[in-house]
Amino acid sequence: MASKNIGIKEDVYERLKAHKRGDESFSETLDRILHELDSDWRTHVGFLTEEEAADLEAEVARGLEDADDSFDELGNEIDERLSGES
Repeated sequence: MASKNIGIKEDVYERLKAHKRGDESFSETLDRILHELDSDWRTHVGFLTEEEAADLEAEVARGLEDADDSFDELGNEIDERLSGES
């Protein structure tokens, strides 16, 4: 695998070194840290246009309404079954 050398400030080096685990290389440490950042949804905030964000928000709201309706129906069904057993 090809590699590149980079220059970093000494204080950044010390911070990176503090994040190393066991015999993990600096490349492995950076890869792990970057993967953790990439998998955090907060790092991608702002990647949708306002219109796309509004569409997504509306779709989520519809999904929540559907879930609420399903739980209401299930609750009613349970109530009917319990009242029928009395």
